[in-house]
Amino acid sequence: MKIETYKERRWQYVRKRILQRDKFIDQYLKRYGKIKNADMVHHIFPVNDFPEYQWEDWNLISLSRQTHNQMHDRITDKLTPKGQELLVRTALKNNIEVPYWYLEVEEKKGIKYDRRY
Repeated sequence: MKIETYKERRWQYVRKRILQRDKFIDQYLKRYGKIKNADMVHHIFPVNDFPEYQWEDWNLISLSRQTHNQMHDRITDKLTPKGQELLVRTALKNNIEVPYWYLEVEEKKGIKYDRRY
């Protein structure tokens, strides 16, 4: 999403609605039994790669700034493994097929981890 879009009235309305829906609680941490205030709304499927899901409520989640920064590599703006995990879980829940090229295969300590699951 372009920076200007975050200033638009439509985004401000949607952001407020999603934060209210999630009761201003970080939904990622809540899943693990932790409660932290949310002040950001995250696109699970990044807008630059999946513009068709930009305004879908199921693609938006309330997060704290700290959790949100863990979802993206701030240099490349690509999803981190944590962000990809959330994307895959959301895709499965909504019966969406994630393109094979989008999720990378990574090698760690001689073991291949296929993030496509």
